Amino acid sequence: MSETGARPTDDKLAQDRQGQVDATAPRAEEEVVDSFHDTVDEGAERLHRSWRALLTTGISGGFEVGLGILAYLAVLHATGDHLLAGLAFGIGFMALYLAHSELFTEGFLLPVMALFAGRGTFLQLMRLWGVTLVTNLVGGWVFMWLVARAFPEYGEVLTETARHFVDAPLDLRAVALALLGGFVITVLTRMQQGTDSDGVKVVAAFAAGFLLAGLSLFHSVLDSIIIFGAIHAEGSVTYGEWLAWFWYVVPLNILGGLIFVTALRLVRASELPDAPGPDNRVDEDAAGD
Repeated sequence: MSETGARPTDDKLAQDRQGQVDATAPRAEEEVVDSFHDTVDEGAERLHRSWRALLTTGISGGFEVGLGILAYLAVLHATGDHLLAGLAFGIGFMALYLAHSELFTEGFLLPVMALFAGRGTFLQLMRLWGVTLVTNLVGGWVFMWLVARAFPEYGEVLTETARHFVDAPLDLRAVALALLGGFVITVLTRMQQGTDSDGVKVVAAFAAGFLLAGLSLFHSVLDSIIIFGAIHAEGSVTYGEWLAWFWYVVPLNILGGLIFVTALRLVRASELPDAPGPDNRVDEDAAGD
């Protein structure tokens, strides 16, 4: 290669060192675009599920979160260590992922991205959230009835854990715990969407389970199922106490996921070449002409 032919390469490297040109930018941008499309495709699939699919995946999600709670109770009963029990709870999120079931709080990223991309409607999003929340609770209620009958020795630890939630006053700390709960579960969805490795996704499931259960963050479905177990086991916790806690945790979970994770993804996605927007519609019209 002649000296003249080598000069452009040398100039480009010099520009890279000065920060004027990023040689990895096109590849990074391509990865972001691919991730956006994968997220939208999976979110659209969830928005367009049939009623039968919504009911079965939601009830199964309640059962599988219950598996994590059973592991949590077993470790907490044996050791009294909340952090260790929180790590065991990851079994529930692992089961959710491997069984392809649906958890209400998983719907704060993928379906919203699909809605942003014009692949669904707000009514479909409300249907997904509402049906999944109710069926998760139904599945969890049934599962914890079985747990209370099979393991009566867990009654005391169930009641003690449930009291942490239902006795909490609605103050700034409760609001922060609920916002963090929504944030952590939505980050879990984002992490699992960002890799093709099943092993990494399982690790992410255990990490999120450790944070949610080990630190006793407020999670509308997970903690409701624990409260149902306490109601079944000893009856000292009531449905009224559960509702007094539940009504504010649900919207705060949603806000935690939407504000701290999804909104940032939407801002990033709005810059992508084929993101919905007037500029791209103009380009498409021009291409058609």
